[in-house]
Amino acid sequence: MKNELLIMIPTYNEVENAPRIFLEIVATGVPADVLFIDDCSPDGTGDAVEKLTPNHPNLTLIRREGKLGIGSAHLTGIRYAYEKGYKKLLTMDCDFTHNPADIPRLIQALEGHEIALGSRYLKSGSLSEWNPLRKCITVFAHFLTKILLGLEEDASGAFRIYNLEKISIDIFKIITARSYSFFFESLFILRKNGCHVNQIPIHLSARTYGSSKMSISEAARSFRFLIALFLGNSSCPEQFRATSIVVKPQEGLSDPQGWDPYWNKKGSASGLLYQVIASYYRQIVIRPNLEYWMKSAFPIGTRLLHAGSGSGQVDRYLHNRWKVTGLDISLSALRQYAVNNPQAYSVEHGTIMKLHFEAESFEGIYNLGVMEHFEVSEIQLILKEFYRVLKPGGKVLLFWPHAFSISVAILKGVHKVLKATSKTFTELHPAEITYIRSRKQAEELIAESGFRLIDYSFGPRDCWVQSVIILEKKAGDE
Repeated sequence: MKNELLIMIPTYNEVENAPRIFLEIVATGVPADVLFIDDCSPDGTGDAVEKLTPNHPNLTLIRREGKLGIGSAHLTGIRYAYEKGYKKLLTMDCDFTHNPADIPRLIQALEGHEIALGSRYLKSGSLSEWNPLRKCITVFAHFLTKILLGLEEDASGAFRIYNLEKISIDIFKIITARSYSFFFESLFILRKNGCHVNQIPIHLSARTYGSSKMSISEAARSFRFLIALFLGNSSCPEQFRATSIVVKPQEGLSDPQGWDPYWNKKGSASGLLYQVIASYYRQIVIRPNLEYWMKSAFPIGTRLLHAGSGSGQVDRYLHNRWKVTGLDISLSALRQYAVNNPQAYSVEHGTIMKLHFEAESFEGIYNLGVMEHFEVSEIQLILKEFYRVLKPGGKVLLFWPHAFSISVAILKGVHKVLKATSKTFTELHPAEITYIRSRKQAEELIAESGFRLIDYSFGPRDCWVQSVIILEKKAGDE
């Protein structure tokens, strides 16, 4: 009979510890199932655990092919717990830095909370057995998560228990870290989604066997990820909130321009800085200009398609005026769109090259910084698709970077600098192929689409960043 509590323990080279910690958990008398997730340990940890399973029906082993990261192991355990219907999930390390005797206290601390965790900072002397370097790194990490993320709790520890009945699995789907950064990212995201945390003091002894797997390089990667979280939260806090909107993937749809990696970008310093600047740029420059032209082009209450919506940071103020459907080829972008825009009319996975909507489905279409990523022949196909799904009298509002805009000049300059200074430089976003240069060029581009150009603007309203083009499908057209 399955227990309500699952205890999950990730392992890598823990052949001496794994059997012992399991038997000590059993000795506590806590009714629980135990799951070991082993990343193909070369020392035979998985085999040592497997030898115990015939005599212990409450013990399960998941073997993974290779060392995939401790955060990845925790996410695997979390998914397993939800899939199997467990009500509570307790996680701990296998090296006896977490004492099985503390499990009953941790379970009791969960009462009335979504999460309870063991803290190394509630009592002095909790790290007395650790070497000075490891103690220094740990205390400094606690200081940083407190200052940058506002987490008063022990955010980098693995000794935790989750009340899965009170936490939506959608919250865990936001987590991106696969290594040690998982611990502070997951707690940060859980807190952002209203989860309450309780703590108990614990004493962490030195490892019983083996050595710590937290290296200096791993600590440096965690630091970079922490900075990314801080900046991401400063520029767009909504991205860390879960949503009930389900994005259904379209089968057979590819992403040839590579937008998924763009929207998932967290790694390089240049990529991170670009994302933060882009976020502020969208809010300060793009959003006011968008709202001005939206009011000019579309009557309140009409059904609109944001064709190439991206993360939709600038859309979240529009849904009380229009029925907006966000559409993008990138599932990563759409997940962010759903979080940023919980009031969206709908969120659709698709390509603007071949829209999956019926003819005359929308009264208006708009996009921002999309058309420049296509060749002229592709742009003409896109416009024909816009024409097909637009009702007679409907309008298309395009924000299209001008060849001589300030933003284009700055981005080209940044690319030159990065190419000259970085051996591992990659483009900050997919290539911009077709800039707009004049009203005449816009008329030539739409000539075969059937649209009529009714407005063209490039000027100081958005500091000469984008051309604004408004097209109209004549009333009575089929």
